[in-house]
Amino acid sequence: MSTLEQEVRIIIGETNLLAPEVTYGERLMHLFHTGRQGLSLAKIAEAHWDALAILAEAQRTAAPGTLYAVWASEAPDHPLRIEINSSRWYLSGIKRFCSGAGLVDRALITVEDKLLDISLTDIPSEYMVVDHSQWCSQAFAQTNTATLTFNRLPLSPEVLVGENHWYVKRLGFWRGALGPAACWGGGAASLVDYAQENKRDDAHTLAHLGAMAANIWTIEKILLQSGKDAERTMQADALQRLALMTRHLIEQLATDTLRRFARAYGPYPIACIADINQQYQELDLFLKQHHGERDLAMLGKLIKNEQS
Repeated sequence: MSTLEQEVRIIIGETNLLAPEVTYGERLMHLFHTGRQGLSLAKIAEAHWDALAILAEAQRTAAPGTLYAVWASEAPDHPLRIEINSSRWYLSGIKRFCSGAGLVDRALITVEDKLLDISLTDIPSEYMVVDHSQWCSQAFAQTNTATLTFNRLPLSPEVLVGENHWYVKRLGFWRGALGPAACWGGGAASLVDYAQENKRDDAHTLAHLGAMAANIWTIEKILLQSGKDAERTMQADALQRLALMTRHLIEQLATDTLRRFARAYGPYPIACIADINQQYQELDLFLKQHHGERDLAMLGKLIKNEQS
């Protein structure tokens, strides 16, 4: 068992982030602090907690002592597909960006218009091939992000979670989209922690420190308010608007923090301090999970529709 897997299993064993144990604001702040601790840790743990929330929303019980992933990225060239033959299902195709492959026990996997809950333990290689070779970045190298190729993996219909299209139509979809943004904010905060401890105090450095600290203060306030709004909002369009706005703002603030950190402290901490290098590179890559202008166009369309 890798060190990262041990850390993840400890933290998920100690922490219940499901309602009514915590409010959604508390959930987001816990994800923020997990990201501050380490983004590889946060990436695997956040997906697990998201999976538990999805299963709870579907009124399904998560397997005890199990580490989950959520794999929802699509490969347009060879998408996953299900062949239904009598009472058996057969899963074939490619699923990319499977973080935690080889670490997690089960995964919620999107396939066509369905969401499947699949056990990953002891699947023969004739049915599933795990390929880590495509991931060449050192960022998130510890997360075992892989490309999975399925070749008629036999399944029972009981793996289906919810009805067709349920995964993207449920209210929890956009609440869940706030989780990665909270991790981004925590990753940015860890860089500011280093900046606060650094002894440089020239005006140039202090100006960037002040701006970065203001960024983190703003991120925390946004997460707390978004958590409150997400709990009391029960309309899908309003939740989508909230999530898109929150993710955009945090992405902008975290990106500004990355830029200022490098300008203030130069190459040394990024090149020569392992923990800082990892957080900096992983935050830069993690922020690409925000879909930029595509998400903003979606947000603009929602705002236009509200006015019509």
